[in-house]
Amino acid sequence: MEKLRDKVAIVTGSSSGVGAATAKLLASLGCNVLVNYHSNRAGGETVAGECRAFGVDALVFGGSVADDAVCVEMAAAARERWGRIDILVNNAGTTKFVPHHDLAGLDIEDFQHIYGVNVIGAFLMVRAVEPVMQSQPEGGSVVNVASTAGLDGVGSCIAYAASKGGMVIMTKSLARALGPKIRVNVVCPGFIAGDWLRRGYGGEAYEKMLEAQQRNTPLRQTATPETVARAILQFIAGSPVVTGDKQIVDGGAHLMRMTLARR
Repeated sequence: MEKLRDKVAIVTGSSSGVGAATAKLLASLGCNVLVNYHSNRAGGETVAGECRAFGVDALVFGGSVADDAVCVEMAAAARERWGRIDILVNNAGTTKFVPHHDLAGLDIEDFQHIYGVNVIGAFLMVRAVEPVMQSQPEGGSVVNVASTAGLDGVGSCIAYAASKGGMVIMTKSLARALGPKIRVNVVCPGFIAGDWLRRGYGGEAYEKMLEAQQRNTPLRQTATPETVARAILQFIAGSPVVTGDKQIVDGGAHLMRMTLARR
């Protein structure tokens, strides 16, 4: 991990949850970090402060990745501050909690908003950092944060599942297009214990889902922001010959769905 010291990472959607855990993990290993938030400025400032406690520099940048100008300005801010961009973690995401059978619960604007952040926003960020990464002798690493929803069509709503599926396929396309200088990989978390799903599903439903995950998965546990962050780190600091790959982070829950599908 010593090779991460003094590198520069942009982590989108890092004012809380997986993004915050990732920013702090990278900072603990010596990375300077740009902490991006959309609406939670206080959270962004808190995370940046926690990053600086590791002796690195941190920059807070507000704005939605669905806005191309914001993405361009974010990359420019990182380059102006540190002179380089080594890592991009596309973690910013959004959804709407709608049962899959309720087709009327999603309208055109819902789909466009969810795709605008989850798929288009990730692409815009890659496009914004690509010239900098290509100009560096060591290139760069991009890790997209998708979901098992994008692999098996479950999750908070159909639009979310479809968007995360698009992110998985886009990762393959970008990996082909941006090599040899830039590696692009994707992590696919399942149920992540934490406030985001608790707020989305409501406390009672969330607790039932959490208990079921902990009871039924092969590892008897769920993902947390910290375990997802460690999976992201594996792509960043692991083998330099891995690109276009995905890692499922769900305690083995996908294995149970595969078993049921074969019955």
